Amino acid sequence: MLLGEATSDRDYLVVGASPQAMTSAGFRPVGKDFPVFLHPQTHAEFALARTERKSGVGYHGFTFHAGPEVTLEEDLSRRDLTINAMAVDEQGVLHDPTGGLNDLRAHALRHVSPAFREDPVRLLRLARFLARWPDFDIHPQTRDLCNEMVHLGEADALVAERVWQELVRGLSGRQPSRMLNFLDSVGAWEAVTGEPPSPSTLERVGIAIDRGRALNLSAEVLAGLLFAKAQSGALEHVLPRPAQDWRALIEGGCVERVGRLCEPQAKKRAGWPEELLELAHSADLFRRSERLSSLLTLSAALLDTDASAREALGQDLTELLAFGVGEVAKGAARAKAPVAEAVSEARLAFIRSRIG
Repeated sequence: MLLGEATSDRDYLVVGASPQAMTSAGFRPVGKDFPVFLHPQTHAEFALARTERKSGVGYHGFTFHAGPEVTLEEDLSRRDLTINAMAVDEQGVLHDPTGGLNDLRAHALRHVSPAFREDPVRLLRLARFLARWPDFDIHPQTRDLCNEMVHLGEADALVAERVWQELVRGLSGRQPSRMLNFLDSVGAWEAVTGEPPSPSTLERVGIAIDRGRALNLSAEVLAGLLFAKAQSGALEHVLPRPAQDWRALIEGGCVERVGRLCEPQAKKRAGWPEELLELAHSADLFRRSERLSSLLTLSAALLDTDASAREALGQDLTELLAFGVGEVAKGAARAKAPVAEAVSEARLAFIRSRIG
């Protein structure tokens, strides 16, 4: 709200009430680890003010206490960053006990207290905030705490599902490379992904990801780019299928094929029809034509392909994908001839006569 950004997400905090009082008022409890309730009509989430104490390793290693005696200031003091430790009451009055408004105006990401280091998820949240707001910077003391967290092994306790949730949100930010660079700079990249750090690779990939994000590529495509030609380690089993597919396409050389077909005078090469058909097959475009736009855009992010050449290639591929081969396949089947070969020959003939 203070940044002027539109949002539909609202968190409600209740001070001076007990779980019993909430259920008596018709609220339905949903929190497993701490008291969160759904409003009986709107189903909005209402959380009781609470305090917390570190009791183990990782972000699950906390014990919580909620009760009518817990004050607003006590609840806000357990938040991660000062800009997240503000609240607006029913009269519209801003409560800001940790100086979050000043930090917001200064574009500073600063921890509320040393307890920041007790929850490793905060490393990931901080990283994605950097991606979301490119003009924000981390307070030096907060960065020191992050280094300490990694050194003490807190980041090792992160589970892959939560890491992916935060990474994909960072990849949807305005400048995702800032997330990658931060995690690498504090030594957390290997801990959260299982991938040994390579600053030069992260820098190169980060530039391509930023360009892809500016061109509106989806987070799944960017994730495929991020983990292409590398092992995603701890995240392997949680990467969604689209991200895995895009990683395979990139590793398989589909982007390079696009780049070659976008070269000047590409159509004058003797093997151009075969190259075009090979691209369509390698990217599985005959079954997944919706990939075409993202594939062409990805070539712009990675190879800086010429816009007019990409447009022309897109038109050629669109025509090829629209060419029907049903009758060719049926005829080959009736003649007990290899169907795949007959279909390929028909497509190559179409390219030579109609496209090339």
